[in-house]
Amino acid sequence: MAILLKNISIADSDKDMLIEGGFIKKIEPAGSCVSWDLAGDLESVDCSGKVAIPGFVNMHCHAAMALMRGVGEDIKFSEWLDKIWKLESHIDAEFVYRSARVACLEMIKSGTSTFNDQYWHFRSTMQAAKELGIRPALGYDIMDRGDKAEAEKEKEQCAALYEQYKDFPTYVLSFHAIYSVSEEMMLWAADFARKHNLRLHIHLSETRGEVENCKARHGGLTPVEYLQELGILGPNLIAAHTLWLTEHDIELLGTNRVNCVHNINSNAKICSGYRFLFNELKAAGANLCLGTDGCASSNNLDMMEAMKTASLFQKAWRDDPAALPLDEVLAMAGPNGAKALGLNTGRLEEGAIADIAIVDTGNSYFLSPAPFKANLIHSAHSDCIDSLICNGRFVMRHREVPGEEEILSEARQELKKLII
Repeated sequence: MAILLKNISIADSDKDMLIEGGFIKKIEPAGSCVSWDLAGDLESVDCSGKVAIPGFVNMHCHAAMALMRGVGEDIKFSEWLDKIWKLESHIDAEFVYRSARVACLEMIKSGTSTFNDQYWHFRSTMQAAKELGIRPALGYDIMDRGDKAEAEKEKEQCAALYEQYKDFPTYVLSFHAIYSVSEEMMLWAADFARKHNLRLHIHLSETRGEVENCKARHGGLTPVEYLQELGILGPNLIAAHTLWLTEHDIELLGTNRVNCVHNINSNAKICSGYRFLFNELKAAGANLCLGTDGCASSNNLDMMEAMKTASLFQKAWRDDPAALPLDEVLAMAGPNGAKALGLNTGRLEEGAIADIAIVDTGNSYFLSPAPFKANLIHSAHSDCIDSLICNGRFVMRHREVPGEEEILSEARQELKKLII
């Protein structure tokens, strides 16, 4: 079914927008639709008082951690990681499915249409996203922890699952990090990704300890330099965190056009760092994106909250109120993520995939002479997202998502099985 959004504001101008076949077919001044040939199956929606923005692209999360909020509070990163890995040793595909459904529900209600995930039992997350109607980028997650037998097993599993899902348009290969994956396995994963034209999603330079340990083990090389030596850096690499960087690291990430993902809420909360080098990385040529990380560390998947926190932290630590301006943080939250994944979305233009968050401005947060972007990022909360369209289909209307109560009820039952 085609969708006609009438009188919707786009970039401070009222428009009529026609969505057909999953794509934005027409955007013209409001009132123009009376002259369009609109024969056939069409839903017309009056969007007066509402604003369209591109659906957010959450470029780093672990959706199945949605039922793990608060299990590791007020502890150091190393202790947190041990606690999470112990907990994860007890979960199964059913847990991942139930938890990922909660995550997808939460992302929909906060305006996210695409998420780049990294977790086990990815088929369960894929199924959850399919049912709720949003787009996951995900695939096999490698973590052999230096065990040669495990590495061989994972190679076989990875290759077999790729053959099964190679037609999935956003299949992404992951390996956890340089400290949890052997060098042999990292080289294999990078080669596999290159051969099959896949994005490779990793954690990189997240903590000071990771950098120090890498330098001690690899002749003074930082994690970024180490990956460069292994030939892994490149435009297909999605590197989450990238916090602890030298000038040479920044140069390498920029020269190789790496996609660097900032996860400010998670990083600040577990004290892994907060000085994301946005200006320096951008100037060097890296593509800069935004993510939430998983709920076990960020506690939610709200990209609007992530935008505000990212903006405020940049201004604070740089002592510069002009740091990370509105247009830049919005680009990180949508268009740059779409670019990293090679998707024709993240923008409201004719010919683009119709991923659209519809913002209701009829609340106190938008009662202001300030620009819409300022109120969206620094004032409003995600409950201003009235509706969400993904791939040209409504997945939420007026804050209602089909099956929400069932999703939450089943998750409550699954939560009882969690061993903490």
